[in-house]
Amino acid sequence: MSVNNMKVGVQSFGRFLSGMVMPNIGAFIAWGLITALFIPTGWIPNENLAALVGPMILNMLPLLIGYTGGKLVAGERGAVAGAVTTMGVIVGTDIPMFLGAMIAGPMGGYLIKKFDEQVHGKIKPGFEMLVNNFSLGIIAMIAAIIAYLVVGPVVSAITTALGNGVGWIVDHHLLPLVSIIVEPAKILFLNNAINHGVFTPLGADQAATAGGSIFYLIETNPGPGLGVLLAYMLVGKGAAQKSAYGASIIHFFGGIHEIYFPYILMKPKLIFAVIAGGMAGVAFNMITGNMLVGPPSPGSVFALAIMSTKGFGVVLTLTSIAIAAGVSFFVAALLIRKDEEVDESALASAQAQVSSAKAESKGLGQGVTAASVSRIVVACDAGMGSSAMGATVLREKIKEKGLNIEVTNLAINDLDHADIVITQAELTARAQGKLPNAQHLSIDNFMDSSFYDDLVAKLV
Repeated sequence: MSVNNMKVGVQSFGRFLSGMVMPNIGAFIAWGLITALFIPTGWIPNENLAALVGPMILNMLPLLIGYTGGKLVAGERGAVAGAVTTMGVIVGTDIPMFLGAMIAGPMGGYLIKKFDEQVHGKIKPGFEMLVNNFSLGIIAMIAAIIAYLVVGPVVSAITTALGNGVGWIVDHHLLPLVSIIVEPAKILFLNNAINHGVFTPLGADQAATAGGSIFYLIETNPGPGLGVLLAYMLVGKGAAQKSAYGASIIHFFGGIHEIYFPYILMKPKLIFAVIAGGMAGVAFNMITGNMLVGPPSPGSVFALAIMSTKGFGVVLTLTSIAIAAGVSFFVAALLIRKDEEVDESALASAQAQVSSAKAESKGLGQGVTAASVSRIVVACDAGMGSSAMGATVLREKIKEKGLNIEVTNLAINDLDHADIVITQAELTARAQGKLPNAQHLSIDNFMDSSFYDDLVAKLV
């Protein structure tokens, strides 16, 4: 398997994991707020309302994950099978079964999908509802029993081992070293997979007993990325320096971290800056005991402040962001200034590559007009944030020219049909695998207005 195929495979798997959690982030936030408000150490302790905390984390959240996992595999029937199967792992243990739900949900969906494929076109007219209902019930029952007898005990053992491992890391004050893995993985567009597929379940488990979790502050801290953008603003030159102003606002206040990734991909050695910033932020939170009560999504300074704990939590959270940004800025500024002349040539080279990609555009410009394009999709890993901004920019330009073309934004895994798909270069291969018959364009920055001007000009 080539390195590129392996990277696409890892991204797809990570996207699938996060895809089970991301649609349910609102439920995690609701649970986090209820926990922060009503538990005995909360803002407004209330014994009656605090009774919601346990059932929500033990039953509701795993069921939502299992339902969503089944739906990703086999639609609505898969969702129902996934939820029933997830009950098998829930009732067999007394710990939050997030990992179990991520296994049981897709398993239930997969079994019902295989059954539907086998009987497709073979059911006698008039018996469709009977077969559909009873097949779903029987398969879901069997899957739930398997989950109860096999999956639950195995996942319980794995969860216990992982918990012990995480506890060992925390006890030995090694948690900052996690940034060595997290920060580079983010640049490869695995940020949502790491945050929602790994840290959100771990954080919820910890928050159930401690009232908050440091895991919510590892990937979501905007400080490391902000430090790099500030370094470009103050010591950088050219287009990178000019565009960093707007990017820093979107990143810090909007929580769209993907917007700073191209600045590091343009100068890969800056990965050391975000690693250093991430480690500094985690170290500060570990030393002070700072936590968040729920997952902040997106990773905006506003979201982190709202999810901070009672008392000085907001101050500690903002301080951790400032420390991470400061360390990242210091390292990035040294690297950018030391490599100042090379930076300009590297930026010019990157811009030339983007211009070349625009010109070729996988066939764009060769007979492609507004008459032959009816739908354009701007796609990113999560289908929100950065791609939504890009779609808004393009939609306005399409509207100005009076073109009857639909412009929307989606997650790559949700691509269904489109004439043109626009993604960042790191994600183009995945988008091509999902929708091979569309024309695929790679963009460096979703807010690059000139890219959309080029595209609209060709369409006109």
